[in-house]
Amino acid sequence: MLNVGLTGGIACGKTTVAKMFIRLGGIVIDFDKLAHEAQKPDSPAWRDIVNCFGQDVLCSDGKIDRIRLGSVVFGNPEKLQKLNSIVHPRVFDQWHLQLKNISAQTPHAIVFADVPLLFECAMQHLFDMTILVVIEPAEQIERLMARNLITRLEAQARLASQMPIHDKIAMADIVIDNRGAVEETQKRVQKVWQQLVEKEKLKTGNDHAASVLNREKNPDNNPRGPEE
Repeated sequence: MLNVGLTGGIACGKTTVAKMFIRLGGIVIDFDKLAHEAQKPDSPAWRDIVNCFGQDVLCSDGKIDRIRLGSVVFGNPEKLQKLNSIVHPRVFDQWHLQLKNISAQTPHAIVFADVPLLFECAMQHLFDMTILVVIEPAEQIERLMARNLITRLEAQARLASQMPIHDKIAMADIVIDNRGAVEETQKRVQKVWQQLVEKEKLKTGNDHAASVLNREKNPDNNPRGPEE
């Protein structure tokens, strides 16, 4: 199994690229969805959030109002850190559980973790490799304004709150340029997919070789006895 971290700047089209990988045979674990699940009403994370930030962050139906909660923690590193300390451990637990199940059922799967703030949270070491989706900052702002129905100043502030894109490019193993027509992006994704398939084959071969070597060095740990 190949464990890939997929990320991108806000409104860069990361979700579109993720869907392309799914159509090619990849499996995507969406960290945003895991966070939603972790914050369901009356869950441990939900109770911790309400205790920490108060009833004002709830919708009328008792669900977490993500926009309101975001406005509370946005620009406040201490509150953001507190929120992350509540949500992230639950998300990681579910992610590891899903990876374990996928590995058992589909040993050669290529699994993408769709993580919006992968580099900001210094998570790159958790993956076999990382992929970054990029577009021009000016296009990001236009897309974000249209998607979230916010002003240009608000969009610029959201963009400024994230790690600069050139820093992310320097840290990523693969960069997918999502500018231009969707057909062009599809071609780039197809090319990257072939690279991932080859890398998974190589990793699987190396893992098998390491397992055999370990059995040879530690015959007492080999339940089948020595190889004939």
